[in-house]
Amino acid sequence: MTKIDIISGFLGAGKTTFIKKLLQEAVSGEQVILIENEFGEIGIDGGFLKDSGVEIREMNSGCICCSLVGDFGQSLKEVLTTYHPDRIIIEPSGVGKLSDVMKAVKDVAAEIQVTLNSAVTIVDAQKCKMYRKNFGEFFNNQIENAGTVVLSRTDIAPADKVDLAVEIIRELNPKAAVVTTPCDELTGKQLLEIIEKPDTMEEDLLKELKEHHDHDHDDDGCGCGGHHHDHDHDHEEGSCGCGGHHHDHDHYDHDHEEGSCGCGGHHHDHDHDHDHGEGCSCGHDHDHHHADEVFTSWGLENVSAMSKETLDRILDELAYGDGFGDVLRAKGMIPGMDKGTWLYFDLVPEQYEIRDGIPEYTGKVCVIGANLKEEELKLAFGK
Repeated sequence: MTKIDIISGFLGAGKTTFIKKLLQEAVSGEQVILIENEFGEIGIDGGFLKDSGVEIREMNSGCICCSLVGDFGQSLKEVLTTYHPDRIIIEPSGVGKLSDVMKAVKDVAAEIQVTLNSAVTIVDAQKCKMYRKNFGEFFNNQIENAGTVVLSRTDIAPADKVDLAVEIIRELNPKAAVVTTPCDELTGKQLLEIIEKPDTMEEDLLKELKEHHDHDHDDDGCGCGGHHHDHDHDHEEGSCGCGGHHHDHDHYDHDHEEGSCGCGGHHHDHDHDHDHGEGCSCGHDHDHHHADEVFTSWGLENVSAMSKETLDRILDELAYGDGFGDVLRAKGMIPGMDKGTWLYFDLVPEQYEIRDGIPEYTGKVCVIGANLKEEELKLAFGK
């Protein structure tokens, strides 16, 4: 079955650069056909695409949204039946409505074996506010119908403009994946994975926790999302059980014999009162609550660069303290202070780890638990 990807965006947003990256780094082994339609212009960058061995079907007689019923649909069928490609990339006019292009593809899919694989919108981070003001419904339509929104020129745009662009996009489309990392720091394969598979980090973590809380609590489960670990920390050796991060807690001067956990200055009792196995620190009797009643989640994207030391302090409080509420699970990918470095973390109660990772499409954090203190979390991870 032929996959169809629609890469939309206003003129000059960076569609061709994005498509070129996909062609060169992600789908070079596939038979790919690009359908272009630039309003009132000769097909753009046809040269490099032909040099890449990609078949091009140029339709420059008019805007794609003005010829959907006839020319576009017929041309798409012709391409499919003639070439039987693995993938078709459609680059519609910058002033077209994404929903119209998607409808045309779905109409063709009713007759021919094709699938609408992805709908992407490229937005210039510096012009997002202006485009929304000047182009109204056309700009809104491209955002509202996209599965992924890629912000271009984030490497040269002021941080406040990038933040505003994300805010505008989120207002129009809360569900789309929003790429804020400069595309030259991501591989074509990463970009293809992003547009083909929606971000499910929050859903995955919630599913993990729900499955754990829905199982038989008679086993030794700790309610920490499937990670079983020993809560009997040996504080005499300075180990805090935080997932590979061994801190010297002596400088906090805790008296461990009185139940203090050596967790960065927070004195609290680890003998949680729960009816099942080891305590999960969520403050609920799970014999009388369903998972949906117990869990709440908080997330943040476009998280700013952070040092490993700062992240370590935040995670120490998340894992051992109560300054952010009763945290059951947290996960994130955050840019480091040095360009190109990224910090990945996973956290369950009284255990966490920080590791180096590859650039992600945006800095993001997800925290799941009960009684979460969202303002404190935003202050910790926000700007």
